[in-house]
Amino acid sequence: MKITMGKPPVAHHFLALVILSLALSACGISDGSRPSESRQPVVTSAETKQCFMELQTAGVSFSPLPSQSFSGGCSQIGAVKMMDAGYRTEVTNLGPVRCELANKFAAWTEYAVKRAARQYLGSELVRIETMGSYSCRNIAGSNRRSEHSKANAIDVSAFVLADGRRISLTGNWRDGGAGEQFLKVIHKSACRRFGTVLSPDYNADHYNHFHFDMSGNGYCR
Repeated sequence: MKITMGKPPVAHHFLALVILSLALSACGISDGSRPSESRQPVVTSAETKQCFMELQTAGVSFSPLPSQSFSGGCSQIGAVKMMDAGYRTEVTNLGPVRCELANKFAAWTEYAVKRAARQYLGSELVRIETMGSYSCRNIAGSNRRSEHSKANAIDVSAFVLADGRRISLTGNWRDGGAGEQFLKVIHKSACRRFGTVLSPDYNADHYNHFHFDMSGNGYCR
């Protein structure tokens, strides 16, 4: 099921479609784990149903995904496939994302990134480029699983504006100009929304992206 923008349907009808669809259906080093045959029973919690409704209200085009467990302790539970970040703001390269994270990401895009683009760059945001979401990985240099292994993390690398400019973490994090101001403002806003936020200031592995996930309790670097 693909949920697109438009006038929201009656809540119970929407939730019934979500449940029917479910029934039918970089921040580390990959270890090459393959999906197992394990699939969780289709149980959509009230919290997840509410999250789906909030995504729809935010104008996000998305498809609910079946809950699955993979070999190596990886999983995608209560996840969605986002086609955009709300109101036709394109987002590239995203795989499965847990609904709570998708909801926070859409709100950050609408209320922080778009506003900062207008204020500091004088143009509209049209696309967010990412380096992905779900991947069965360890944290770099660790034997602990990354939040990416639970579809609970997104890596953001660049922002494209209506006037054609591309603001990237690689090129603008320390450019001393409007691009840096924009990135620092949206980084600060992200720290108020996500559980963990890592930037190029954190370590060399994050020189080219923001890492957002819903673990932790406001860890911001």
